[in-house]
Amino acid sequence: MLTIENIEVTYHHTLQALRGLSLEVPEGKIVTLLGTNGAGKTTTLKAASNLLQLENGQIGDGRIIFRGQPTKGVPPDKLVQRGMFHVREGRHIFTEMTVDDNLIAASYALDGSSRKPDYDKVYDFFPRLRERRGQIAGYLSGGEQQMLAFGRAMIAQPRLILMDEPSLGLAPKIVEEIFSTIKRLNEEDGASILLVEQNAGVAFQVADYGYIMESGQIVLEGPVAKLKEDPDIRSFYLGVAERGTGRQSFREVKHYKRRKRWLS
Repeated sequence: MLTIENIEVTYHHTLQALRGLSLEVPEGKIVTLLGTNGAGKTTTLKAASNLLQLENGQIGDGRIIFRGQPTKGVPPDKLVQRGMFHVREGRHIFTEMTVDDNLIAASYALDGSSRKPDYDKVYDFFPRLRERRGQIAGYLSGGEQQMLAFGRAMIAQPRLILMDEPSLGLAPKIVEEIFSTIKRLNEEDGASILLVEQNAGVAFQVADYGYIMESGQIVLEGPVAKLKEDPDIRSFYLGVAERGTGRQSFREVKHYKRRKRWLS
């Protein structure tokens, strides 16, 4: 579904954000991308959806292939029409429009196709939005706004969803609901998902495969079942000490760059 091959990304022609990064999202799978703040996760998603140009970012070497076609030079709105939808960090919705109007606006991604927007499906997934369909989106709670951002993606009927930190700032109950919807959309509609997430615990509950980023590079990858057993992953991302000694404080864990295990 998506192949990123050895890409280099710079901002303002000087600041290098990604260095030879490669990853794949197989069709019908959920892939998670984990890493510390500043590792380059969001930049990776923006490179895939061609939003870098809006922030003076450029892809140098490498290439990105979406559904068998290179994305170089393709405007972001055309990528949406081809089946890619980027749910950006920070719940980017039209705050002065109603819930209904936000979903209607997303239906323009279907222009020129025979597909029809399925508003009822969104409201079936998120009954809370049905109750607030006439309400101004800016007055929704953070969790409801995230549901609306996800609902806008569903209206576009994408084959690939890029999701950036969907759990950020949300209560645990809402996080559980959002990730349940991610899994359901993957299983019922076959949507492929590239998920950037700080909360490794919830990401591992839904993902099939994972990549670990550090300083603009992939330093570790593998099936989620394997990553969950890696002692460094357990310490640095799940907060679990080795050999079942209980949970660790992150202050007591040395940074993985000092341990030099990732690149060994």
